[in-house]
Amino acid sequence: MELHGKGSSFGKDESQVKGVSGSNLYIIWDKVQVEKMEECDRKTLQKIVVSRTQFFILEKLLNDAYGIRRPKAVEYELRKQVIQGLNNIAKELYGNSASCPVVEEFGSFLMDLFTIESDLDLSINFRSSSYVFPRDEEIKTLQKFEKKLRSLQNEGYVQRVKLIMRARVPIIKFVDTATSVRCDISVENRIGISKSLIIRLITSIDERFQKLCVLMKTWAKAHNINSPRDRTLNSFTIVLLVAFHLQTRDPPILPPFSDILKDGVDPASVNNSVRNFQNYGSRNTETLAGLFVSFLIKLASVEKLWPKGLCASTYLGHWIHKTWDTNIATMSVEDFLDRAQNVAGRVGKQEVKKIYYAIHYTIENLSRFMNFKIEEFELNSSLFGIDYMNHRYPNLTMNNFNLNDVMDRRAGPNWSTWPLTTGQWGAPQPQAVTASPEILWAQQSVYDQPMMGGPGWTQGWGGGASPSSSGGAYGAAFMDDQLSWPHEMQPTTDPFGRRFQQHPYGHSSNVNHPPFR
Repeated sequence: MELHGKGSSFGKDESQVKGVSGSNLYIIWDKVQVEKMEECDRKTLQKIVVSRTQFFILEKLLNDAYGIRRPKAVEYELRKQVIQGLNNIAKELYGNSASCPVVEEFGSFLMDLFTIESDLDLSINFRSSSYVFPRDEEIKTLQKFEKKLRSLQNEGYVQRVKLIMRARVPIIKFVDTATSVRCDISVENRIGISKSLIIRLITSIDERFQKLCVLMKTWAKAHNINSPRDRTLNSFTIVLLVAFHLQTRDPPILPPFSDILKDGVDPASVNNSVRNFQNYGSRNTETLAGLFVSFLIKLASVEKLWPKGLCASTYLGHWIHKTWDTNIATMSVEDFLDRAQNVAGRVGKQEVKKIYYAIHYTIENLSRFMNFKIEEFELNSSLFGIDYMNHRYPNLTMNNFNLNDVMDRRAGPNWSTWPLTTGQWGAPQPQAVTASPEILWAQQSVYDQPMMGGPGWTQGWGGGASPSSSGGAYGAAFMDDQLSWPHEMQPTTDPFGRRFQQHPYGHSSNVNHPPFR
């Protein structure tokens, strides 16, 4: 029997219920202990939020931090250009036939939870979804793309091309020079795409889900605890922990994922189900600030319980006790599609101490701010490392953006032969923008966008080797204006078919710098 708790992180009728998830046994966490945790969380929150004025300032700070980090319309378009360029490469390698694969996105970009610093997770998908790719076939596919990308690297169009074959799921990593977007390519990652699309649909239930995900990912990155390569939190774990927090508020803001997925996990079924949960959390009036603080308090309160088998289940919407192949994990967050998988399974015993140092440090600073002991800018710096983030195209929003305005900058004589900045790899570094379709990708229905998939990797999407689904090493920044200009004439398009353009607003040394280390 599986209980779906409403308004509590525990099923209401019984204190312990056994069940089977995949090959792993789980037990609903002890009701009395859960209620004690929740009462302790409420008391801690009351102790911290002692000033209404400071709380309002925190609310504005968090909403501003979210707004600054949300991508502009052109940043969606730049990533779509990279995807289109890779699909052009696929056609060059395989021919325009039924056997030609399609390169499709997943992860933070598909979930619409990315920032301009996020990696672009991609999957090379072949037409026949019934064919299971053996590992050597995946590597051969990636080697074909790697060969082409290395030739483009020699010409300065891409950088840092690296094929990682020893990972659980082989990938290619590279940086697109024109956009500075860091890309991770795997093969047939249909599981990752399914998870990403489901999360994207669920974010439409309540806007607080998307906002809190972006803020917590930014916070984790600022504290250097958002890197599965370093055995800290991957981005998918953060997203699921945020969803779990919203499921276990009183009243709840999100339903258990089992309720959403009861009619199927295909896009049409999930979309229809999500429509039935619109305004599900309307009875909960908690602000973004309240949810941000209470999320950290909740994590702090269970620090000593992870080693005892505590597990967050977004599928059930409450805490459970669970073992993984007879072992207790350092942290346990159940995968809602493959419940035999722990998406936080790679968090190390030493690294969890680093995670909790960041949590306690942040709670302490929030308390100090509420008690007028530190200023707003100090709190902002301690949370996110910086108090602003430059977009490549400032002052453009989804509502007022018109790519024709960018194109108008080329209306002067000889725009197509403007010189290009010199990149840090010694090759010309083009800055590219192409004409936009009438409807931008970010404004399309998910059914107007390509569908995708594959086996998965360590980000929680199903397996693999990327340092971070939205982090990792920072890509090449745009070069400063004072650097020397090449004298030779440049072609009007790159191999992806994109037309060259200078950086639209000159000096940009801060565009891709990490916020805080």
